Amino acid sequence: MISRNRLFYGSCLALLTTAFAFTVIAGIAFSVKSEFILTNAQLGVFTGVFFIGFTVSQAIFSPLCDVIGMRWIVRGAFVGHVAGAILIMTAQGYVPAVAGSLCAGLGAGLVEAGCNPLVAALYPDNKTSKLNHFHMWFPYGNLIAAVILTLIFAQLGAGWRSQLILVLVPALGYGLMMFTAPFPQTEGVTAGVSVGESFKALFAPIMLVMIPMMLLTASMELPPSSWVPSVLQAGGINGLLVFGFVFGIMGTLRLLAGPVVKALTPTGILFGSAVLATLGLFLFSMAETTVMAFLTAAIWAAGIAYFWPTMLGYVSERNPKSGALGLGVMGAVGMLASFFVTPWLGDIADDRGHDTLNSETVIQIFEDVNTEFPAIAENSGAQEADIMVVNSTVAGVLATYEADGELPRGSTMQALRSVSGSGVDSEIVGRAQAELNPADNEGGRRSFRTLAPFGIILIVVFGLLLVRDLRAGGYKAEKLGGH
Repeated sequence: MISRNRLFYGSCLALLTTAFAFTVIAGIAFSVKSEFILTNAQLGVFTGVFFIGFTVSQAIFSPLCDVIGMRWIVRGAFVGHVAGAILIMTAQGYVPAVAGSLCAGLGAGLVEAGCNPLVAALYPDNKTSKLNHFHMWFPYGNLIAAVILTLIFAQLGAGWRSQLILVLVPALGYGLMMFTAPFPQTEGVTAGVSVGESFKALFAPIMLVMIPMMLLTASMELPPSSWVPSVLQAGGINGLLVFGFVFGIMGTLRLLAGPVVKALTPTGILFGSAVLATLGLFLFSMAETTVMAFLTAAIWAAGIAYFWPTMLGYVSERNPKSGALGLGVMGAVGMLASFFVTPWLGDIADDRGHDTLNSETVIQIFEDVNTEFPAIAENSGAQEADIMVVNSTVAGVLATYEADGELPRGSTMQALRSVSGSGVDSEIVGRAQAELNPADNEGGRRSFRTLAPFGIILIVVFGLLLVRDLRAGGYKAEKLGGH
């Protein structure tokens, strides 16, 4: 007999595992870089393939969900999570570590591909609320993992490899709960909807609206989240504390989704979320004090909290024939935001930050580096190679300045970072940090301001959908014939 509670709580534990994997991989990145002597580009591959695996597994297995069943997809998620954690934990080089991150990402994508349609099948009359309850375990999971890593692993002085245990524990938990449990069929299979009909439903008018909106809603949530800690930290604000505060609000609001959905309807939630997310992101761009950062973070967190699960619930309720395929496509499109928007925000931050630099001060710093760092390199031994890279970077910027009469965009900020992170015992490093940090903070906040206007598109589109529902007598979820 199918146990709805067992499958739902097992799904929640699976998403908790994904959150733990996400936090641990991000947390050990610099330790991995140090041990395997990686470049920043290689480090980016190590962390980035997690998202690639996430998207690829969703794109491949969501169309197959009706055919092979959700049970096998969830089993695959378990294998991906466990294999990823073990590969990273035992890695003796760069390639096995990247393979482990990829496997963990594949497992994360399979959780979305299998558990989203599972929750929809278990609660056909309450999809949006239960999808919010399910998805609250991603923000809560990130918060829990950050607390455990900070208060337990860090205090014990545990190495980075031992932190992968944090992924294995919940993975084994949901594996025990779900490996042998009987699963229901997807809604589409129960109602006799063919795979061809699901593909056809992807081109329904509502999907042609919601797919690009998913890209925008995810862009308002995921890329800024990844930049918040470093941007605020550069301004002297505890960015990690604000980061945890945001995830705490998101998880709590998703926990309370039931009465909110009943009061506002999914369309009303999406409209209100768009307003708050846009306002919060714009105000975030002006947050120069700790109090202002927490206040605007609360507004922004309230706005983005319901976006992802409510978008999935809306599509499942208004276009149920798209089934598991539709949910998978929405999730994959949402993750594309991390691939394209996150580096775009970084480029904007560097460009806007460059405008705040004092050219005379920066040039003096670079000239002093050229004068003093070579002598330091001769006596530093282990640091010699790193210092020579710094000198080369700085020399390139100065050569461009002499030729063009102005500091080059992008490479000037990068040269300041190379000086700031050189580890050289010199007052020059402090001066570089004093010039770089305000620029990074201002540039990052301006990048948020650049992204905020895209929320106006969401406000208009969701507002029109809300008006349409009101004119039609209220929000109505469509149901397949099998229910």
